[in-house]
Order: sequence, then C-alpha cells, then structure tokens
Amino acid sequence: MKRTMMKGKIHRATVTDSNLDYEGSITIDSHLMDNANIIPYEQVDIYNVTSGDRFTTYAIRGDKNSGVICINGAAAHKARKGDIIIIATYATFDEKELEKFKPAKVYVDGGNRIKTQLLQAVN
Repeated sequence: MKRTMMKGKIHRATVTDSNLDYEGSITIDSHLMDNANIIPYEQVDIYNVTSGDRFTTYAIRGDKNSGVICINGAAAHKARKGDIIIIATYATFDEKELEKFKPAKVYVDGGNRIKTQLLQAVN
C-alpha cells in the first residue's frame, strides 16, 4: 500500500512581500527550503493561517538567511505582507519506507528565522 505523507513544512512563516506581476510561485529563503527538505520548483501547498485561504504553487529559492517569503503571481491575491502561513510538501511512500520516515518540520519566529526544527530521517 502507498500512503501520501507530509514530507516537510515551514510552520507559521510571515509573508514578507507579495508580487502580483511576477510569473508565479513562492520565493522562500533558501536556508528555510534546505532545512524543510523543499527543492526549487517543487509543488508546495500554502495554508494561510491569517485568512483561511489555501492554495498550491511551486517553490523558488530566495537569498539565504534573508527571511524572504514572497507570494508571486496570481497567488498574491491569496496572501499579503504580514500574513502567517504554513508551507507544506507531500510525497508518496510505501509501508516499508514509513518504518523509518519522519518529516522535516521547521518552526520559525516572526522574522522567519528557525526557532526549532525536526529533521527527516534518512532511509
């Protein structure tokens, strides 16, 4: 049996900007991406804690340690500067892989700096 599981997340990030005129995506501080096991162009689900909106886009790298979380393109209608969001990725695993699997969870402060993280187990 295969199961779709949360692979990684950045919890309660603060949106630093939104850019309606960009082609699309979410720009994420590369340090946060690396620690949450998110790679460039990977699909991400965004849960806007402030407004309740949910949407899907893809991740692009922002400057390392910049704290940038910028919503781009049409998704800029779904989140504004100052909103609190959760960024999550998912993957499909078989039962054997799940025996050792743990998602990468990154918890950030109001400046999008890592407070706590739980790393994914290496299979």
